[in-house]
Amino acid sequence: MAKIRPLADRVLVKRLESENKSAGGIVIPDSAKEKPITGEVIAVGNGKITEKGEIIKPSVAKGDKIVFGKYSGTEVKFEGEDYLILKEDEIMAVLD
Repeated sequence: MAKIRPLADRVLVKRLESENKSAGGIVIPDSAKEKPITGEVIAVGNGKITEKGEIIKPSVAKGDKIVFGKYSGTEVKFEGEDYLILKEDEIMAVLD
């Protein structure tokens, strides 16, 4: 089985499923749903490399639940699964 490993300060994310019902209980069809802006970190690169060649460790880790921008990252399909590759600075928050 092949693995995917992000480079530098990039993070591999699996989007978390969005709710398929509105607050009032109305079922939202797939065509009307927006892409979720939350996800789970699947893999993390080694960190950002500074101009001096030093590596700054990422502030997120595998398993963290995160919030990112609606149009952030690059969507990739790997072994039948959909993922998102983001730069670490595109992550807005970590959910506790």
